[in-house]
Amino acid sequence: MLKGLGGLGDMAKMMKSAQEMQAKVTQLQEDLAAMTVTGESGAGLVKATATAKGELTALDIDPSIFNGDDKEVVEDLILAAIKDAQIKASEKSQSEMQKLTEGMGLPADMKLPF
Repeated sequence: MLKGLGGLGDMAKMMKSAQEMQAKVTQLQEDLAAMTVTGESGAGLVKATATAKGELTALDIDPSIFNGDDKEVVEDLILAAIKDAQIKASEKSQSEMQKLTEGMGLPADMKLPF
């Protein structure tokens, strides 16, 4: 009499799995906001720190590079350090997402919404 309801159990299981995945993704997003990476340029003369979500949080510039004649060089070093930090943030985010998807038995290249 209730044989036709067998699929509802599977649906409930899928919904529970989806809710668990959503909770894990939300937690990962919070974790990424707390993780930091540091990009460098000029052999470490300029360092940019960003969250793994890509938000720039700090910039450290060695005072030895401040010379009025080298303004463009300093600007280039700052931009290079920021770009390096952004690349590292993206790589860290992708790495953490891959760990999450693999841990859930999902394909490693599956793209989730962030």
